[in-house]
Amino acid sequence: MSRQQSNQRSDIYSRITNTIIADLKRGVRPWTKPWTTGHATAEVSRPLRHNGQPYSGINVLLLWSEAIARGFASSRWMTFRQAVELGGAVRKGETGTTVVFASS
Repeated sequence: MSRQQSNQRSDIYSRITNTIIADLKRGVRPWTKPWTTGHATAEVSRPLRHNGQPYSGINVLLLWSEAIARGFASSRWMTFRQAVELGGAVRKGETGTTVVFASS
């Protein structure tokens, strides 16, 4: 692993840790579900990719925190390109969020 990769990795960990600490100071528990569902049987426990696959690891806390901060009602996440491919659109002014990619 190069020094730049190591610095980027520690930077993302620092950002995530700082986000969680800021949420806790505001009284938000980032590990609880931040959205509500219209149907009790449709309860979602983790953020989902556009294809329905659940996120795992630190991405769960990261995306829950983003959902709270941005007031999102849905637990589904996708890239700009995925939205366009599915015939959707991204609201003007929206920005991306960070997720951590790990392959096994």
